[in-house]
Amino acid sequence: MDYSIYDAIKAGFKKVVFIIREDFAENFKAIFEPKLQGKIETAYVYQQLDKFTEGRTIPAERVKPWGTAHAILCCKGAVNEPFAVINADDFYGADAFVKAYEFLSTQCSKEVYAVVAYELEKTLSENGSVSRGVISTNEKNEMLAIDERLKIYRKDDGIVYEENGTENPLSTDTRVSMNFFCFDSNFIDLCEKEFGDFLDKSITDPKSEFLMPKMADHFIKTGQGVIEMVPTSSKWFGVTYKEDAPVVQASVDALVKAGVYPDNLWA
Repeated sequence: MDYSIYDAIKAGFKKVVFIIREDFAENFKAIFEPKLQGKIETAYVYQQLDKFTEGRTIPAERVKPWGTAHAILCCKGAVNEPFAVINADDFYGADAFVKAYEFLSTQCSKEVYAVVAYELEKTLSENGSVSRGVISTNEKNEMLAIDERLKIYRKDDGIVYEENGTENPLSTDTRVSMNFFCFDSNFIDLCEKEFGDFLDKSITDPKSEFLMPKMADHFIKTGQGVIEMVPTSSKWFGVTYKEDAPVVQASVDALVKAGVYPDNLWA
């Protein structure tokens, strides 16, 4: 998260909104506020189960949050301008934030969003298979859909995904989504409009989730606008397996050693 914020500041972003649980807000603020003071505006949003449920009875067995689209909905009032959304526990790389800021500054509108797209080969784990959202586009480089491939891995000199027991090839430069999107603030309104319908259908399912990619797909399929595919040359790092942790650490250390990042981001 520190590296993402650092890269975002360098790219031109002026504000970061943390979506967290309220029960550890004070500890979280104590860690981040001293580091970020004077560098970027901060705001805090709390994702709670009862937010935007409009008096509906939440089943007692429901424990997990409602999902990423609900997290964005919880930003209503705190985010009133075009914005980028990321996973806090992923490393996205500087180029991705530069491309996102450029899009948000020059192209984003109520009818035009973007997905930052990574080369599949730069998102794989050496320690097992991964799930990735494979992006399909039209001739205008607009996203048509994100197809979830649940078991992707290297094999011989290529990459394959398994489906129904069959291995299917994927190009190394296949573009995938790592949940880095650029939206106009009206996307929050779209999430609010659709959340009630989601609850009416799924509130009794303790595992149901109101997901950001599904809302992005809904935006396209209902003709409300387009989502541009913005390719990045960045390498994505993340910990899918515990064995990935030292690999990620070594990769970040190599970037520091190469002078891409300082030893202390906030010195």
